[in-house]
Amino acid sequence: MNEWLSLALVCVAGLLLGAVFFGGLWWTVNKCVSSRRPGLWFFGSLMLRLGITLAGFYLVSGGHWERLLLCLLGFMVARPLVMRLTRLPTLARSLESRHAP
Repeated sequence: MNEWLSLALVCVAGLLLGAVFFGGLWWTVNKCVSSRRPGLWFFGSLMLRLGITLAGFYLVSGGHWERLLLCLLGFMVARPLVMRLTRLPTLARSLESRHAP
């Protein structure tokens, strides 16, 4: 396989790992709002998300630091993308800001 294509796939894998990690965090926060045991949800979610992410980094890197860096780059790019996709609508944000101290 072409080296550039391989590195691009590693970066895409990092994006997917970041989407799973940060999307899972968003889901956990929404779930904890109505839960009677939010600490259990946060701890369980953290362990699951970290396990998936670290295993993914390990498998994708294959012992090459270059792949690990590109995977990490994709992971970091996923954060603002997930934040943009999960952002509250403008009206809900303006109502929410009025209740802040």
